[in-house]
Amino acid sequence: MLVPSWYGLILLGLAAYRTWRLLAEDSILDKPRLRLYQRIRKESFVDFLECPWCSGAWCAIAWYMLWWWEGNTVLAIASIFALSAVVGLIPSLLNQHQE
Repeated sequence: MLVPSWYGLILLGLAAYRTWRLLAEDSILDKPRLRLYQRIRKESFVDFLECPWCSGAWCAIAWYMLWWWEGNTVLAIASIFALSAVVGLIPSLLNQHQE
């Protein structure tokens, strides 16, 4: 069984989080997401997409499968997503401590 190193696991985890966040919550995809919701018209799909436990698991599976297939190349791409996740998370963590 192939398991990434702790460093690779952290990169893949943050990349999966960033991918989920981009698909489910980030305002840059509000319009396409709204069109998708209108086209599908199922509340269960909306719940699935917006749930980090549900669609987040599929994002994680996708990143793992890509890593399994392409290894270090995927880790290089995941690094960009991971850095983006860290940049997005830091302000929210700092704001929690300032309130």
